[in-house]
Amino acid sequence: MPQIQLTVQQRKVHRAEAHHLDPVVMIGNDGLTDNVRKEIDAALSAHGLIKVRVHGDDRVQREAMYQSLADDLGAAPIQHIGKLLVLWRPKPPKAKAASDDEDRMPGPREFKVLKYSKQAGQRPEVKTLRVLGNQRLTPGGQVRRAKAPKQKSIKKGRQT
Repeated sequence: MPQIQLTVQQRKVHRAEAHHLDPVVMIGNDGLTDNVRKEIDAALSAHGLIKVRVHGDDRVQREAMYQSLADDLGAAPIQHIGKLLVLWRPKPPKAKAASDDEDRMPGPREFKVLKYSKQAGQRPEVKTLRVLGNQRLTPGGQVRRAKAPKQKSIKKGRQT
């Protein structure tokens, strides 16, 4: 797979994005093994932009690793500073599974609530309230955060 060619401006943007990243994969004294390539490929698929740390002291060998990774994995070489290599490859689009949509809960619910006036003889006001998934509607017609189920103590459960 040939490496991706980027313009200077695109490489500059990716360098700025990679600045705060920590190395995801570290290449030890054994060098670039098949398992390391698989890990780098998985990291590129998951993150898109990654840093790789090489623990060898030979600069020529690091440069060769950098170019071979870019060629073999179809990635764009972004930056090589010291023992850090930065690679980028666009993330593949995620395939939606049919079961994901079935397991999802419904979105916000709308409720009509009657608000009674404190003065006698006036009609109650009808208000439509939107209740999100982490909220509940109180008997007084107010929207509150949902109560979490009480956690049971593991220690107390063992004593009985």
